[in-house]
Amino acid sequence: MKIKSLIFLGVLQCCVFVNAQVKTLDPVEYVNPLMGTQSLHSLSNGNTYPAVCRPWGMNFWTPQTGKMGDGWAYIYTAEKIRGFKQTHQPSPWMNDYGQFSIMPVTGKLAFAEADRASWFSHKAEVSKPYYYSVYLADYDVTTEITATERAAHFQITFPENEQSSIVIDAFDKGSYVKIIPSENKIIGYTTRNSGGVPTNFKNYFVLVFDKPFASNSTWNDKGLEKDKLELQDNHAGAVVGFKTKKGEIVNVKTASSFISPEQAELNLKELGNASFAETVETSKKEWNKVLGKVTAEGGSEEQLKTFYSCLYRAACFPQKQYEINAKGETVHYSPYNGNVLPGYMYAGTGFWDTFRALYPLLNLVYPSINKEMQEGLINDYKEGGFLPEWSSPGFRNVMVGNNSASVVSDAYMKGLRGYDINTLYEALVHGANNEGPMDAVGRKGVSYYNTLGYVPYDVKINENAARTLEYAYDDFAIWKLAKALNCPKKEISLFEKRMMNYKKLYNPSIGWMSGRNKDGSFPANFNPLKWGDAFTEGNAMHYSWSVFHDVQGLIDLMGGSKKFTEKLDAVFTTPPVFDDSYYGSVIHEIREMQIMNMGQYAHGNQPIQHMIYLYNYAGEPWKTQYWSREVMNRLYKPTPDGYCGDEDNGQTSAWYIFSSMGFYPVCPATDEYVLGAPLFKKIILQLENGKQLIINAPNNSETNKYVQDLKWNNAPFSKNYINHFDVLKGGELNFEMTNSPNVQRGTAAGDFPYSYSTSK
Repeated sequence: MKIKSLIFLGVLQCCVFVNAQVKTLDPVEYVNPLMGTQSLHSLSNGNTYPAVCRPWGMNFWTPQTGKMGDGWAYIYTAEKIRGFKQTHQPSPWMNDYGQFSIMPVTGKLAFAEADRASWFSHKAEVSKPYYYSVYLADYDVTTEITATERAAHFQITFPENEQSSIVIDAFDKGSYVKIIPSENKIIGYTTRNSGGVPTNFKNYFVLVFDKPFASNSTWNDKGLEKDKLELQDNHAGAVVGFKTKKGEIVNVKTASSFISPEQAELNLKELGNASFAETVETSKKEWNKVLGKVTAEGGSEEQLKTFYSCLYRAACFPQKQYEINAKGETVHYSPYNGNVLPGYMYAGTGFWDTFRALYPLLNLVYPSINKEMQEGLINDYKEGGFLPEWSSPGFRNVMVGNNSASVVSDAYMKGLRGYDINTLYEALVHGANNEGPMDAVGRKGVSYYNTLGYVPYDVKINENAARTLEYAYDDFAIWKLAKALNCPKKEISLFEKRMMNYKKLYNPSIGWMSGRNKDGSFPANFNPLKWGDAFTEGNAMHYSWSVFHDVQGLIDLMGGSKKFTEKLDAVFTTPPVFDDSYYGSVIHEIREMQIMNMGQYAHGNQPIQHMIYLYNYAGEPWKTQYWSREVMNRLYKPTPDGYCGDEDNGQTSAWYIFSSMGFYPVCPATDEYVLGAPLFKKIILQLENGKQLIINAPNNSETNKYVQDLKWNNAPFSKNYINHFDVLKGGELNFEMTNSPNVQRGTAAGDFPYSYSTSK
């Protein structure tokens, strides 16, 4: 067993070395889970952690360098590892829940997190989606991890030692552990969370060891409770010890449940009798199956690594929150009412971020998984009274907008069926006309919005212009769904009227969107470079483009196509100056814009990420082609500092995936993708219906970034967009790439993408 394990580890490390030099057919081998982990509170390069998991799995595992309760659980520049943590954290800003950790130590027993921390080096670390390994230098121990959806298998290689130990930390805020020596088992629960849960919230865990315990104790913040096998405390932990030989392996299988200790035991059965190596291989196959839906060819090694690292991130969140009971039924613990109920549940996403590209990517590439998510949203509504806008795992009071409308509508408009869309539509109408139990649920300021057509600047509702612009787009999404469901004409007309409310915020005196006072006047001396205030984590130069559904209407407000494209250009040419007085300091999103050398363009945050594609609506598509390539080349790398801001649960990654394919969903809830230019020479998209979309750009290169000509199934294609349902039929997009712009193609009004104003 020991020899097999050492051979396995050696072969894996050898493969990592080889894969750095030669092309592999396994897409998962291009993934670097460390991409984005070199982040701090003051500057985000992704704010990610290296998750060992299955796609959309319930439980993730990560090495933990940060202190208990620190949202920055793993930082690439850290020197020590404190443990290996089960996590459900979608973002350091949201922090974690359902968390406990495992840490091997040798010699003198150390169980408190600062005392047990061990030095490590990235040179002795292997990070893959399906496997993680690191050498803990202070203990001469190698820890390896692999995972299923709800369970994990640890393989820990110890040195020769009279006292080798494994520490279990159930964290503070109320926890429980029980050691069962006769079964080589530890059970317990952790309650530490960051909100969004009822009072009865617990995450029940079980750990089973393949070696009998020579010693066992529990511990708390006061110290070791020697030979005490059970402990309930504010901060409870356990430690079990063994005498080990050099190279001896101790296997630990663990699982958890939000439902009960018995369900945790059932979840542990996901591992079955498989060996560690077998589970690694199974997990690897699962990741290859998911990542292999998109095959990219003809790019550099760096581009392939970036592409598949982004696709990995796009297949992590939201996480499954449901479990399979003893009867084989799908059940979940409700983060809204604390009951165990039938059906699906997902959590760990903010729709303010992810409605833009992540959910459209799911609808295109992984529609069956999003069908489950839509069914989960039905349960969110039934149990919580509203749809969540940020779930972690229940309602969280952060960000603005009512963008669940987009997530629901886009799925249905893209052809997803087989779930209760009428209940979801009811949820959208309810959310659009009511304030929720907290500011970020339902619509804050809805009474103003529904009467004045905007949320006023001077009624003490923060980020009011951002709310108005997002509500208007969300009304468009509801309008589209209402029409598709043949709802009453009066209801359809109401949302059709409201979706034009964006026009009420256009301030002609400054030429940008701005806040607007209750009496209809615009605030004096409104600074379009002021972050926050009327906007959310951005300024007027970022948010003025948030008219996804009626770009032509925005063009008209701005004075026509020429002035519109001049304003788009100005985003890149205006120096990255800013007014941070609303925040009182430079927030990380401001700093990320400032240092990227792209003027006011702030790709590190979501409101502006679609802006590059708007040149297509004004007859200058070559500028979209130029700037999308610039962003892909300059702001994404498969490295620890690889993102240009928060990755945000797949959104910033989904932008890269779409842009690499040569198109982007500017307006979710329509059936169009707006064209850019592909990054690779060839991409094959394997659709769930068995069809293939093949994107060819054989003469693509670093200099050939412009589209000279485009053919769809060998027929000339002049449009600046492609249709979702045409894509679903399969076919070929053939791009002829060149090193200079074709200023004739895509300039006719009939070639422009959807805008409400022109669709009539």
